[in-house]
Amino acid sequence: MSISAKVLLNRLMSKARFRHFEVLVRLTELGSVKRTAESIGMTQPGVTQLLADLEELLEVKLFHRHARGVLPTQACQDLLPMARQCLLGLSTSAEAIADRSTLGQGVVRIKASTAGINGLLVEAVPALNAQFPGIQLHIHEAELNEQFASINQGDIDIGVCRQPAQSPAGWQFQALMADEFVVVCNPSHRLAKKSKVTWKELSQETWVLSPIGSAAREKFEALSQQYKFTPNTCHVITRVSSMTWAMMQQRPLLTLVPASVFQQLKNAQQLTTVNLKEKLPFDPLGLLLPERDASLATQSVANFLRDFCQQHHKLKSSRS
Repeated sequence: MSISAKVLLNRLMSKARFRHFEVLVRLTELGSVKRTAESIGMTQPGVTQLLADLEELLEVKLFHRHARGVLPTQACQDLLPMARQCLLGLSTSAEAIADRSTLGQGVVRIKASTAGINGLLVEAVPALNAQFPGIQLHIHEAELNEQFASINQGDIDIGVCRQPAQSPAGWQFQALMADEFVVVCNPSHRLAKKSKVTWKELSQETWVLSPIGSAAREKFEALSQQYKFTPNTCHVITRVSSMTWAMMQQRPLLTLVPASVFQQLKNAQQLTTVNLKEKLPFDPLGLLLPERDASLATQSVANFLRDFCQQHHKLKSSRS
């Protein structure tokens, strides 16, 4: 007779332990009872017993045994995402509690877009950490839709992004840093040192295009229609910014991107911008923050980022 999901859930909640999930994850990764036991400081019989307990609890086989080790079954693969998430949550919570116990200032979880990381955080975080060494920062790259998902899951304190069409309930956006689209090239490119470059000249060059659906791609297509040209392209389209920058550094190519995305490479003088005759303004970057109940650590980080932008002459409202 098949067992219901409710019964399995009740069994996991009442009898499963974190150690069960650790064995499951490590066995999947290592494929060996011996290596799993060594990696988590247990005996081989102890690992085998925990696995047997979990299989009995779920009434399902989790691994195929063979001469060289073990292979996960489909049932194991079904269980793995929950086990990994559970262990990750446990690890993150342990870090947060340890940090609060030793330094007392807490943890701030920041999720930032590529532009937010390159345009703001890579410059601000070293100074932020120096001023608030007791605040532990967890920084992850995530675009706006992922930040919204994190808000729903309750695992984000600050988002760094462009202004959304509508902020999530209980959250607000604060613009901090003006941005614009720029044409980027290698410093050795023939147009790099020209005082003013026209779109007629740009239309003769070879371009690396941003992916379809990106703001930069939409802007570039609008410009190509406005100035009536069909771009020559290098036929490499990627969301991996390091790949784009590698192409730009090794070949005489152009690309259109937000200035914030390429800021770090500009500071390092690895790439430069073409001097356009016109400005191409873009939505500003800012912070997505809870309207209330933010921790003191979150408030301190948000205030620091605001002050940092003001001190660096970057504060402009989205309507300026």
